Amino acid sequence: MEFDASFPFYKWKVQKIAEINKILGDKRTLVIIPTYNEVQNIQLICQTVLDLKITGLSILVVDDNSPDGTADRVRQLQKTQSNIQLIVREKKLGLGSAYVRGFKFAIREKFDYIFEMDADFSHDPREIPNFLHALQDCDLVIGSRYIQGVNVINWPLSRLMLSYFANLYTQLITGLPIKDSTSGYKCFRRQVLEKINLDKITSDGYAFQIEMDFKAWKLGFRLKEIPIIFVDRFIGHSKMSKQIVREAAWVVWKLKYLSLFAKVE
Repeated sequence: MEFDASFPFYKWKVQKIAEINKILGDKRTLVIIPTYNEVQNIQLICQTVLDLKITGLSILVVDDNSPDGTADRVRQLQKTQSNIQLIVREKKLGLGSAYVRGFKFAIREKFDYIFEMDADFSHDPREIPNFLHALQDCDLVIGSRYIQGVNVINWPLSRLMLSYFANLYTQLITGLPIKDSTSGYKCFRRQVLEKINLDKITSDGYAFQIEMDFKAWKLGFRLKEIPIIFVDRFIGHSKMSKQIVREAAWVVWKLKYLSLFAKVE
């Protein structure tokens, strides 16, 4: 499999790497990629991220002991790439806890900017420079599928409508001032993750994304959405489930209650 550099066609400017490296200076960036059975994607996604040649950028793969050999493929990459890190957990523990593990690593190692990114090319690595550029005047950049139109490829209409209206529902109940609170492509300043009590993050999937955005907002950090094109995976199988949807529907009420009657942390 080769990554088609001409697809998708972007309607917005992609920031030039030289300009981004000048802005970054000595700042360090970590791209966290959680994996479970992503052996078909992990080498190419890592290579594509590193081929951007962004100064101070590293990758952390958090693998849930994938039976397909994902971790072994990452270990092979580590032989020639010193800026790829690997954490292997004992079993499948879920997306949210994988990111929390990665966030704690990023805080401990003093990375300045921390990305969430899927392994399956749903999130195009070529948009990383746009996040880093946007982060210069905010604290959390969220890649949105629902600004500048609807930018989703390879989803059935039913799933698109579910996602779109789930975000409207979240915005209505919580007041969260963004259009795509379930997006999993985002970049934090380290200070955001240091302020959020990561030990109290227990949600997963869509609910995890909503909770992180909501807590960052309630703690006074500046959020910004930038447009992305989301392309559903062509290789492997989706991890979407009814449980993920139910949890997201419930967590918005939990967060609403928290904002009214408890301290957000």
